[in-house]
Amino acid sequence: MRVLLLHPGEMGASIGAALRGNGHDVAWVASGRSAATRSRAESAGLAPLKTLAEGVAFADLAISVCPPEAAVELAAEVAATNFDGIYLDANAVAPATAERIGAICRRYVDGGIVGPPAWREGATRLYLSGDQAPAVAALFAGSLVDARAIAGDVGSASALKMCYAAFTKGSSALLLAVRALAEANGVTADLLAEWNVSQPQLAARSEATAKSVSPKAWRFAGEMREIAATFAAADLPDGFHDAAALLYQRMAGLKDEADADLDAVLAALLR
Repeated sequence: MRVLLLHPGEMGASIGAALRGNGHDVAWVASGRSAATRSRAESAGLAPLKTLAEGVAFADLAISVCPPEAAVELAAEVAATNFDGIYLDANAVAPATAERIGAICRRYVDGGIVGPPAWREGATRLYLSGDQAPAVAALFAGSLVDARAIAGDVGSASALKMCYAAFTKGSSALLLAVRALAEANGVTADLLAEWNVSQPQLAARSEATAKSVSPKAWRFAGEMREIAATFAAADLPDGFHDAAALLYQRMAGLKDEADADLDAVLAALLR
């Protein structure tokens, strides 16, 4: 299979490497991309192409892994080239957004990724839905990406991703917000003392969460809004994840700061 990987970030590069490891030809469009993206693509063994037109002419399958707020626009850009291959959108989007993309693309597979970039066994699942989901899942067989075609139409894989991230990234936002609230009210020491008695894991968890989330928080705001839209579409309150989006937005300045700690996060949240 000839695969065009759109915008190979940390996650996308690992997806491309998994396909390369299974013998598929994987390319990407290098024009206008950053040095960091170029380095990731080269390390993953992806072949550089100059233009999107060249990419879609090459590919049987195009895979989109990008910030969720760009997913629809990117799908439309590819569709405008009259691409007739399979388009896999593997972004963290609401089912309604997945359906919008499905209406744009001729042959569409809905995807949702759970876990970190796929560089170790058993860590990363790629859930797929739609008529051609089993065929796409088969491309990853035996690789570090555990691709799973699930029952349901377009939107099912995205719905699963929304449910999963609603808790994982949503609870991370809540925990950091609680630490900021305690700091703002001058009761941090008292809260930590109480946690030491009744919730002994939370102090360490909040510090670890600050370190792990900080470099990526800029990407999470859009994902939280997609989750909020998913709750609203189910006639469930959506305010919690809208608030989480605002919290992650305040942390956007910590992008790529691997050494950011809880103090840096609290400073960003409390401004």
